[in-house]
Amino acid sequence: MKSIFFFLLLTFRFLSHSQSQSDWVAPLNIPIQLSGTFGEFRNNHFHAGLDIRTQGRQGLSVKSVQSGWVSRVRVSVSGYGKALYIEHPDGTTSVYAHLKKFAPKIETYVKEKQYQKESYTIQLFPKANELAVKAGEIIAYSGNTGESYGPHLHFEMRETKGQLPINAMEYPLGIEDTQRPQIQNLYLYSGTDPFSSRKEYPLVKKNDSVYTTAGISTSGEVNVGVRLFDRQNQSYNKNGVYSASVRLNGIEYFSYQMDRMSFNDSKYINVLIDYRELSENNRRIQRLVAHPKQKLSFLQDSTRSGRLKIEPGKSYQLLVEIKDYHQNTSYIEAYLTGSSEKGIQKITMENPLDFSKDYLFDFENKSVYFPKESFFDTVDVKVENLGDTLYVGKDDYPLQKAYEVKYKIPKGDSLTIAQSFLGFVNKKGKTRFFSSYHKGGFWQGKSKTLGSFVISRDSVAPTIKAVNFKDKQWLSNYSFLRFKISDDYSGIKTIRGEINGRWIRLEHEPKNNSLVYDLNDLNFEATSHQLTIEAEDQVGNKTLFKQEFYKKSN
Repeated sequence: MKSIFFFLLLTFRFLSHSQSQSDWVAPLNIPIQLSGTFGEFRNNHFHAGLDIRTQGRQGLSVKSVQSGWVSRVRVSVSGYGKALYIEHPDGTTSVYAHLKKFAPKIETYVKEKQYQKESYTIQLFPKANELAVKAGEIIAYSGNTGESYGPHLHFEMRETKGQLPINAMEYPLGIEDTQRPQIQNLYLYSGTDPFSSRKEYPLVKKNDSVYTTAGISTSGEVNVGVRLFDRQNQSYNKNGVYSASVRLNGIEYFSYQMDRMSFNDSKYINVLIDYRELSENNRRIQRLVAHPKQKLSFLQDSTRSGRLKIEPGKSYQLLVEIKDYHQNTSYIEAYLTGSSEKGIQKITMENPLDFSKDYLFDFENKSVYFPKESFFDTVDVKVENLGDTLYVGKDDYPLQKAYEVKYKIPKGDSLTIAQSFLGFVNKKGKTRFFSSYHKGGFWQGKSKTLGSFVISRDSVAPTIKAVNFKDKQWLSNYSFLRFKISDDYSGIKTIRGEINGRWIRLEHEPKNNSLVYDLNDLNFEATSHQLTIEAEDQVGNKTLFKQEFYKKSN
């Protein structure tokens, strides 16, 4: 009876999933080509969706993949930019990000809320069925807003409960893929901590699917690292892979598969790569080993750590299997011999910081505080007070928690102090604004990146220029007012525009320093209009742009 029950349950789940997919439509009308895959390794996060190419264009119609209702709308100048979340009756939510604009009924709803709150950036949670949509209905137009580096549609499927991302490749997107993943390099490490030594082994392609290397002689505990990428047909982007496994003499020691993930997984991405290699040489080596601190939801079996024990005098076959979602597979086949000599040696530390302890470096007018378990491992970090510069190590180690930096605010005239800020110096020696606040006569801030801090100053206010009109011009046939806005140093914090004393919605796109106002947003009875835009940077420098224009009421 039990077996019949489980068979019926599985059959029901399969039929309901098939039924939901039968009403499913692709989010774009063009052939689906990917520039990013689910679970792909990105800087500090796993990619939660698919990046769909839009032929280098903006403004393509984006459709709801299933019937449902808009459950969330977000407009931001960072992150997902303009984004829509649509909840579906089958317990899933679809997400569409980096949009140029929303479809008319959604745009009207959002614009009304923006004017009520007098804020361009906004997050809304409409009630169920307040904004109902049908499968295939146009809901938005593709764009390049937020942290996007070219026109595309970021598309996600999630389990509504818990908002857990699902690999959208499960759905009928019609993606052609007959290409195997490509493996570029093989590495063996002596451990999982940052001081584990690494050795590279050149690969030779044995046939279409198998890579091999010369015989490897080593001993002790080792684990595998690889550099790799995948491509789909008709796409030249180097994307992430779907699954990986490591076997030694036929026994599986490590595996993962990207079907579901949690946003919490991204906390641990930097211990699943060679962080120092990425930081110093911009090369991403993927580690096929479970770090003791990892709590990754997509690991197939957390007990399979990926640690391989090589004993002297014994022979081993190492098999690394890499797959994409369409089951195109590549392998590394290598043969290891246990050596009686010492294996890969660890590097020694000069300034060890034990991850299980907290540390306070106090330099009277500056200090650095690392709380317990700031790092994943014991690390080698030198903290120095170098005059005006506070040096807090090199960006060689990932952090689990942010550390705190404090700088005593120096004495001086009020204007100089108001224009000063605590800056973070990047690898290229450029200083950027560091998010800090004033407390007890100190600038304070938290960072999850090692580096240097200095006191810097920004005395120049943002600049605003009209692009498509001049002062006192008639704009009877104009639909939009366009501006260029920029700040030379600390960055723009706030923008407020008004016409005749009424707040106006200015669409800000930091990537191209543009501001746009839609003249159809509001209806003014007067003919003469006084336009003002005030912009403030991160340290409080302000610019007030004023201009007059003429336009009859709509």
